[in-house]
Amino acid sequence: MKADSPFYSNMKDSRQLGFALCNGNLILKEGEASGSFIPLYDEVKDLRVPGSHVFSFAMHGGGTAYGLEVADDATLPEGMKAYPLRQTFFILSNEEYLMAGKMRELIFWNKETVYCGRCGAEMSFDTEISKKCDKCGHVVWPALQIAIIVLIKRGDEVLLVQSRSIRKDYLGLVAGFVETGETLEQAVVREVKEETGLRIKNLRYFASQSWPYPCNLMAGFVADYESGSLHIQESELRKGGWYTRDNLPPVPDEASIARRLIDNWVAGKI
Repeated sequence: MKADSPFYSNMKDSRQLGFALCNGNLILKEGEASGSFIPLYDEVKDLRVPGSHVFSFAMHGGGTAYGLEVADDATLPEGMKAYPLRQTFFILSNEEYLMAGKMRELIFWNKETVYCGRCGAEMSFDTEISKKCDKCGHVVWPALQIAIIVLIKRGDEVLLVQSRSIRKDYLGLVAGFVETGETLEQAVVREVKEETGLRIKNLRYFASQSWPYPCNLMAGFVADYESGSLHIQESELRKGGWYTRDNLPPVPDEASIARRLIDNWVAGKI
């Protein structure tokens, strides 16, 4: 990922960036020498779906980020192109990529939260990240779906699996959503047992990652194999197996916490 977008290197204090999202894709401006970058808000504001909300947040590096929804059939200005959000991980600075994900989540939440779940009346923005019912006063905030992902070690081997939800032919790590009433640790143990039939030990936290596809938070863990034979849960996984560092199959790209876990294992850091 780029350390920063070169186009904005001299305008950190005053930039007003337009994070324009069309069906989950982020619109970028194509530069002749500097590659693709976030356009200014004034360059994309007319693309906004009429009447839709424009989100705004301060950027840590200075300036303001504006998030807006663009219609699927909108004609983009010359020199602009819509990119899948995940692909922009390799184009934007870390702050810009995370902000784009935040905008994508909020736009999705806004469209899904039109009416009050308590009384059915329409809702209005109370703050930039909350809505309040116009009738009963019920207040709601965006809800995150919490998921766990875990790298399991067995001696010099690592367990890699392929989820049925993955379209590309690579292998990743055991992952799944946290259920109501569970801790993160309990979710890891349950998902591993359900999907692989294995028991694990020495579970420790690694890191977390925002995963705006559409509204997830991934909590990453490392664990050691304890016992059991590998039995793939065919309803969830296509295949899986134990691999050493010198015979790894294709794995997820650098945009995912799965790759960070695998890279740290390969480097002997975990």
